[in-house]
Amino acid sequence: MKNIKMKKAILSLFALAIVSVSCDDFLDVNENPNDPSISTPSLTLPVALEDFGELNGRTMTYLGNQLVVNWATPSNWSANAIYSRYNFSADDFSNIFETSYATIFKNLTYIENYEDPSGAVDYSNYKAISKIVKGFQYQMLVDLYGDVPYTEANLRGDNTTPAYDDAETIYKSVIEDLGVAVDLINNSAAAEDPGTQDILFEGHMDYWVEFANSIRLRMLVRMSNTGQDAYIASQIADITANGGGFIHATAGVNPGYTASDNQQSPFFDYFVQPNGAQQNRKDFTVASEYALAFLTNANDPRLERLYEEAANGGYKGAEQSTILPGVGFTSDDLSKVGPGLLVSADQDQIVMSEAEALFVQAEATVRGYLPGGDAAAQALYEAAITASFVQLGVEDAETEAQTYYNQDIINVSWDDSTDKIQAIITQKWVALNGTSSIESWIDLTRTGYPAGLPIPAESDGVRPIRLLYPSSEYARNVNNVPTQTADDVFTNAPFWK
Repeated sequence: MKNIKMKKAILSLFALAIVSVSCDDFLDVNENPNDPSISTPSLTLPVALEDFGELNGRTMTYLGNQLVVNWATPSNWSANAIYSRYNFSADDFSNIFETSYATIFKNLTYIENYEDPSGAVDYSNYKAISKIVKGFQYQMLVDLYGDVPYTEANLRGDNTTPAYDDAETIYKSVIEDLGVAVDLINNSAAAEDPGTQDILFEGHMDYWVEFANSIRLRMLVRMSNTGQDAYIASQIADITANGGGFIHATAGVNPGYTASDNQQSPFFDYFVQPNGAQQNRKDFTVASEYALAFLTNANDPRLERLYEEAANGGYKGAEQSTILPGVGFTSDDLSKVGPGLLVSADQDQIVMSEAEALFVQAEATVRGYLPGGDAAAQALYEAAITASFVQLGVEDAETEAQTYYNQDIINVSWDDSTDKIQAIITQKWVALNGTSSIESWIDLTRTGYPAGLPIPAESDGVRPIRLLYPSSEYARNVNNVPTQTADDVFTNAPFWK
């Protein structure tokens, strides 16, 4: 599988234009999937995938980077106080919940329910893709919120107040549904090829099998502390049996991003304007002191790709604090998000990197879920580090990666790391800096690694482990949404903790 760089395919952009212009009307009537004048899966899929990439590339990535102390805020900005104080409320990050249900799941459910009125077109591949993307996003919702609507969700007018399902039950249902999606792909030789309407893998259904297997393995590894090794082993045996393997290149959404208003790659657009000037967010998002120190002490050349040199010279970070000194800690004094992350307006919006998939496999191997023992785990670990170097554009990446992981440093060198899980999660944290860093926060909650991450002095000294349900849910679904208090952010752990 190659790292997809989508062209400005006329068909794809035409579909996006049609559906985007009339999105509200379209969503209001998608209860009737048998009316082809409304839409078809080929028109709906790119919209769902674009929304999926945007949500994961913006709010979720920014939240993750702050909570695992990759980023901080300079003294000349008052933004981001929430990350120094951890005073989360039901109104914070609500678009993660809302966008998942109101747009992503709604469009994916439409695709899953659609039947061609003529009976001439087999949309099985579209339905499989929908199941896989749903699985990815439901995993995130359970990890971040716990119990969420699942069995009664997205029934439109048939049920506007869906019940909340048990988090673990959802997890297992998603894991099994990912297997169903793979079977659907493997038994749909006559199904329509999504082609360029698939803005993630360009219709390469074998890549979707790899992606489904990778998500499934990630979920099973996450359940490693729940005492369900027999269940995990049976599910991994099923993955092995389908023969599809795991992703071996970075998976990224790209409908044809370009340097124009509302058309840039989402993460890039968060920081850089189409004319090349920085967005305010780039000015108030700087390196954390801790992350820079970790990279420096490990002689890690990725430092200069993850962060850029400060306007006043050198590489410098800050603590996560709202009371930094006014001198020496302004946005000109500190390093901002770097060139390995902000590559271009047309860059793919990463949803799962090759490095992440390899680290998950390495952990699964150490835990005995995948075969090969220590030698296989080491090979996966070192391949993951190399993939990170390549992704970030480190010059002579493979040689530099080998030099890096052969140093006699704990949590860098495999042989020098007595706790292999700690080494894997620590290096995964470095590799996911600026991309799928929400995974690093989830890993931190699950494992306690990376060890030693500082907690802001202005907080109560306890790190958040989940989000609160949005206020809108209490307004429209009060009889079903679980009751919460502000303390739940710190005390109500996910089921797999």
